[in-house]
Amino acid sequence: MILVSSCLAGMKVRYNGTDCLENSLKELLDSGRAAAVCPELLGGFSTPREPAEISGGTGADVLDGKARVIDRSGNDVTGMYLEGARITLETARKCSASIVVLKQNSPSCGSTMIYNGDFAGVKIAGEGVTAALLRRNGIRVISEQELPERLEELLML
Repeated sequence: MILVSSCLAGMKVRYNGTDCLENSLKELLDSGRAAAVCPELLGGFSTPREPAEISGGTGADVLDGKARVIDRSGNDVTGMYLEGARITLETARKCSASIVVLKQNSPSCGSTMIYNGDFAGVKIAGEGVTAALLRRNGIRVISEQELPERLEELLML
């Protein structure tokens, strides 16, 4: 089984009520070899919601208590991100997910890049809270940007 960020599956769950449909995932989803998951909604957020960024580090730093997730209004929403990551990990374990495809740049799902916490559109190397937790628990995480080179492999799973 493959887990996929719900926004990549075409669900309008992003902070601004949009999706990031990744058509190349359609066959996997339609055949039941992939399932959609949104860590932010699992953590208790609704759509739409204030955008949020990690302040003071990366998702790994959030897991270690060294950084926080703050929304644009200045509210600390770290707890909801941690809860969503925890539930996503539990879901991945229950369905024996071999790989998880997450939306790049998200404070939850970013796998190699996230925003720097200043809400100025600046990206830094790092991973979101969910990506960090999944990796710490031995689950392979890739972004939608890696799909062109990994799609054949995913279709074989």
